[in-house]
Amino acid sequence: MKTIGLLGGMSWESTELYYRLINEQTRTLMGGLHSAPLVMVSVDFQEIEQLQNDGRWRQAGELLAGKAQAVEAAGADFLVICTNTMHRVAEQIQAAINIPLLHLADATASEIVRDGFLNVALLGTRFTMEQDFYKGRLEEHGLNVLVPEPDDRDTVHRIIYDELCLGKVEDASRQQYLAVIDRLADAGADCVIAGCTEIGMLVKQPDIELKLFDTTEIHALAAVAKAMQ
Repeated sequence: MKTIGLLGGMSWESTELYYRLINEQTRTLMGGLHSAPLVMVSVDFQEIEQLQNDGRWRQAGELLAGKAQAVEAAGADFLVICTNTMHRVAEQIQAAINIPLLHLADATASEIVRDGFLNVALLGTRFTMEQDFYKGRLEEHGLNVLVPEPDDRDTVHRIIYDELCLGKVEDASRQQYLAVIDRLADAGADCVIAGCTEIGMLVKQPDIELKLFDTTEIHALAAVAKAMQ
């Protein structure tokens, strides 16, 4: 089994999910006491979040590229960036390392296409919902991407940073997310992408009628599949 490299800490709550899901899947597939060989560098999210808000994406990319080089030096065979939003600088990170990057949006899109869906509702940070680095990548796979209206985007973004990234899971916020999803369903969405690695803490498949694609779970399981190739 190849060694999985994790670039995490954005937030640590979602990185914890990656670690658990990767090891659970490894044990399921291999049995016994097997766990996944992996290395991880976890960053200080406060610093990253400030660079995001300031629009200093190149500087954020340089910081994460350096951390990715440390992951490679520690023996990883490929890299997993444990966050949707920072795929904004995925190309910058990939250019700085010699190991392949398992892109989260590609893994997610492949599963959606395989399951026969086309019109996807995308929830995530404001950066993920509004900028082309993520929507465009999904559209390259032939998907039609719907995002919430501006007020709903503000709500989705605020709950991620003010609550989920701090480990807070509030039922009132879940109800707000469900209302946003209902409006996107009315607009024609036939499935939902939980396009922020923390959203799966708040909204799960039993909560909604549309098919939910949890990017954290998809990415983690794709990492295990790649490690076993």
